[in-house]
Amino acid sequence: MNRIPLILTLFLIGAFVSCGENEPDGPSEPTNSFDRKSLLINAADGIIIPALEDYVSKVEILNSAANSFILDPTLEGMDLLQGFWLDAYSRWQYVSMFNIGKAEEISLRNFTNIYPTNTTEIEQNIISGDYNLELPSKNDEQGFPALDYMLFGIDVDKSAIVSKYSESPYASYLTDLTQRLEELSSQVLEDWKNGYREEFINNDGTSATSSLNKMVNDYLFYYEKFLRAGKIGIPAGVFSGDPLTDKVEAFYAKDVSKTLFLEGLSATKRFFNGTNYETDAVGTGLKSYLDYLNTIKEGEDLSQLINEQFDSAQAQAQGLDENFVNQIENDNISMLATYDELQKNVILLKVDMLQALNIKVDFVDADGD
Repeated sequence: MNRIPLILTLFLIGAFVSCGENEPDGPSEPTNSFDRKSLLINAADGIIIPALEDYVSKVEILNSAANSFILDPTLEGMDLLQGFWLDAYSRWQYVSMFNIGKAEEISLRNFTNIYPTNTTEIEQNIISGDYNLELPSKNDEQGFPALDYMLFGIDVDKSAIVSKYSESPYASYLTDLTQRLEELSSQVLEDWKNGYREEFINNDGTSATSSLNKMVNDYLFYYEKFLRAGKIGIPAGVFSGDPLTDKVEAFYAKDVSKTLFLEGLSATKRFFNGTNYETDAVGTGLKSYLDYLNTIKEGEDLSQLINEQFDSAQAQAQGLDENFVNQIENDNISMLATYDELQKNVILLKVDMLQALNIKVDFVDADGD
């Protein structure tokens, strides 16, 4: 009478032990007990919204300065305008990676920072006065790269550039560019503050369309395509075989391409760690998630390896010329070395981190890992 229960008990114990022995090392997917909503709240309230607020305020100052300048074009006014352009452009580096919600809907990034800018079309727009900057085909005729040309490249020196603005077609195009930046950025900020924040943080599931999955994919797409390839790899000739100096960010301003790159690199590291935009306090971020999962690679915490690689890329970039055109022409090996340091984190972030978080890549990889 007791034989059947005993056999059944031994079978269940054996099955349990067998399953335990075959269990892979480390978690195969994140458990539901991690507080994904906390990560989303920190991303929204501690990083994205304050970054947008700062960016919008800088764009408003830029637009106001442009309108004042065209009323009285002077060298002093141009100096101020160029400085406000750089302030806003630097803040853009902390916003660009968040191509989600209204920013995705209105193609904020494509209308803000596609370079090289199309100077031929810009000049035709100015001459004809007939253009529609809302058309997708016009995305390389506006934004910060177009302003780079308008403020630094339309003539041989600053005095000659200032004199151009006594001609109304140039003045009108300048203020159209700054006004559009303000309108686009304000739409995105207003959307976050008027409903999208709640939608974003409440979509805290694990599906491909959940906020975390989409945000992480946007983050990786930015890091790989815009930071690694756009700012470094493409102008250095990684994908073409020959350097393409005309594809350097801020080509006409000349001495700020390194500044913009370092701001973008800092933004990606801070987001990974959940660092508050305003206070530098560390909240719940991707590092927190990986640490919660106890994600180990080759005996070390994956989050530590990722941060060390961010630091290695930054250290390599610190030695570059402020003007990437000069750097590429005089010592492209150092540019390529910077690319290599960035590439190492593509592997850690896109392969190891995504596998640990059980998130699938949702964008096409055109140039390999």
